[in-house]
Amino acid sequence: MMKIRFTLLILLSTLMSIGSIAQDRKTNDKRTKPDLYFLQASDVANSLDLLPPPPQPTDILFLYDKAQYEMGKMQRDTPRGEQAIRDASLGGNGISEAFSESFGTHVTKEKTPQLYKLLTNMIEDAGDLATRDAKEHYMRVRPFSFFGEPTCTPDHEKGLSTNGSYPSGHTSIGWATALVLCEINPDRQNEILQRGFEIGQSRVICGYHYQSDVDAARLVASAVVARLHADEGFMKQLKKAKAEFAKLKKANKIKPSERN
Repeated sequence: MMKIRFTLLILLSTLMSIGSIAQDRKTNDKRTKPDLYFLQASDVANSLDLLPPPPQPTDILFLYDKAQYEMGKMQRDTPRGEQAIRDASLGGNGISEAFSESFGTHVTKEKTPQLYKLLTNMIEDAGDLATRDAKEHYMRVRPFSFFGEPTCTPDHEKGLSTNGSYPSGHTSIGWATALVLCEINPDRQNEILQRGFEIGQSRVICGYHYQSDVDAARLVASAVVARLHADEGFMKQLKKAKAEFAKLKKANKIKPSERN
């Protein structure tokens, strides 16, 4: 009987702890950019629970992170490095511009207002909410700070140095955007997914993130896109974006894929 009571007490304590954590997430739902969300912090899968800890400098996996970092530095003075610099800015029109070519038409506030609104409003769901818990818990030092070396864009370094590296918010934004755009224009999924993948690798090339930061971000991005599909506001806007795309396609204003 005592054993049963003890087990019940442990179970009750665990449930209360989980409830407290959920309430804390709901109460502390601070917003980086209040208007650019569909979800609440309490809606999103907890990245701290979802992801393993990042590799430590003494781990063998860190050797792979370091090798990828060194490989990235070798690409900086190339056209790929120039793209990585452009990929560093995803705010404003950055995300829509980054995917316009792969999507098959210019995604702008004027030409594709519904699609533009969809992509803009989910940026912080993917970049902030999807990554926040793990970032704040681990506060992993970014590679450029760890190795004491410059990045592709030195003017970004001061702000990034106070923000955790694991997982990568930019990568999560890029991958989440790619997944949503593939749903709207599946004919160009190969081009879209490649572009989404490149945005993550650009973070390694510039020295903002380790490869493990980027790999983890693609997982949390996939989780947040799944959760967005259970949100009424997101689904309404997605429906509008699909209708807008259908009109553009009917008018032959969408470039067909060259890979089909």
